[in-house]
Amino acid sequence: MSKIIKYLPELDGDEQVFVARLMTDMTEEQADQFARVYRERRKDPTTVLLLTLGAFIGLAGLNRFFLGQIGMGLAYLFTAGFCLIGSIFDLVKHKSLAARFNEEVAFDVADIIRGAFPALPEGESEPEDH
Repeated sequence: MSKIIKYLPELDGDEQVFVARLMTDMTEEQADQFARVYRERRKDPTTVLLLTLGAFIGLAGLNRFFLGQIGMGLAYLFTAGFCLIGSIFDLVKHKSLAARFNEEVAFDVADIIRGAFPALPEGESEPEDH
C-alpha cells in the first residue's frame, strides 16, 4: 500500500485498493512510470458528472465520448440521451462509469509498463556501461 500512497496519493476508495494491487509486484521504476502514465490517462468521476449534465442543455453523450464510447456517444447525441432517460441513468452511475474506464486503463498501463521496464531477478543489478 505504500507505493500507492507514494506515487498516487490523490486516489481513494476502491480505485486506490485496485491500483495498489496492480502495483504490489512492481519495482520502484515501474511504479513511478505506471503512476505517470496512469495519472494522464485516468478519468475523474467529477468530470464525467459535469459532462453528463451537458445533456440537460442539449449536449447529450459528451460523457460517453469522454470515456471513449464513441458509438454510445453518438446514440445519446442523436436521441437526446434516449429521451434523457439514459442521461439520468448516467448521472446516477457516473462514478461506476469512470471506475470501469479507469480499471481498464490501469490494466493496460500495467501491461505496457511491465513490458517496457522488465523487473530484474532479485540480487541482480543493471549492467554498467563501460
